[in-house]
Order: sequence, then structure tokens, then C-alpha cells
Amino acid sequence: MTERTYTTERYTAELDAETYIERFRRADYFLKLCQQCGNYGRRYGCPPYDHDPLTVLQRYDRVQIIGVKVTPHDKTLPLSATGDMIRPVTATLNEELLELERSSGGMCFGFAGSCPYCGDAQCARIEGKPCKHPDKVRPSLEAYGFDVSLTAKELLGIEIKWSEQGLLPEYLTLVGGVFY
Repeated sequence: MTERTYTTERYTAELDAETYIERFRRADYFLKLCQQCGNYGRRYGCPPYDHDPLTVLQRYDRVQIIGVKVTPHDKTLPLSATGDMIRPVTATLNEELLELERSSGGMCFGFAGSCPYCGDAQCARIEGKPCKHPDKVRPSLEAYGFDVSLTAKELLGIEIKWSEQGLLPEYLTLVGGVFY
């Protein structure tokens, strides 16, 4: 068994969906950021969508936000170690979010970045083909216009840290949620 090279701390918050949308959603700002990303229109979890995200969100009354702080034991790891460290935590949290989605009849939101199900393979969206994992792929909160840094700080009490000098930050933060 491989020894874990990090520790995790879990945080949760729950509030009504309308309040979360009003206080934490800045759709135009985050859509502009998404448009600058190479994944825009190239991954099924990313915008643009064939539906209005706000209309989807307004179907739900509540939202549960889940955050995980991942603290590496080695404070000198290069930023390139992020993927290996965070992948198992992301996989576990994605499964938990999907289970919460199933049990609540809601919609979960995973994490920005590459698809955890297709890995490095090209997304089928690029070729106009259906998603290979529609039962699992979900957008991130950012992709629907939410400020995850503000969410983490105000709702979970976690300040998101950024890399300096090519090293992993003090800790990494994952933030997802379920509207239900």
C-alpha cells in the first residue's frame, strides 16, 4: 500500500440556492475567463452550453458546498506534483458528489480542469460526438459562473492559496457542490 503524502480536511456549508446565486455568481466575469481557456467549447463540462445555466440553477431550492483542503507533507514539491497528489482526492469527492446528486435528485458540480474520466484522451465534444461518460461528467461551479475563491473563503473559511516560485502552495483546495 502506498503511503499518502498529504493530509485532507473536509468542510461543508449549506444554504438556500437563491442566496448562493445572488451572492456568489458572477456569470459574465467567469464566462470571459472560461473563453480564455483552451477547454472552452472543447470539453463537455465546459461552456458554452446548449441551455441557460441560470434557468437550470433556479430549479433548485438548496445547495450544499463541499470543500477539501489537501496539505502536502513535503513543502518543497514542485507544482508539477499537483495532479498526482490531487487525483485520488478528486476521484473520491467526485463519486461522493455524484451519489449526493442521485440521492437528492439534484445536480452536482465537480472541478475545473481536465476530465477525470477521459484523462488525457481528447474529449468527444471536439469531434461533435456524444460524451463518453454522461452519467459522470459535470461542470464546475466556475463553469456556471460561481466565484469559488469567495465561496471557499466566506462559506468554508478557507483562503485559496496559489503557487509561488514553481512550488505547490501550502495547501490545495477543491470546492464542489450539489444543488437540490
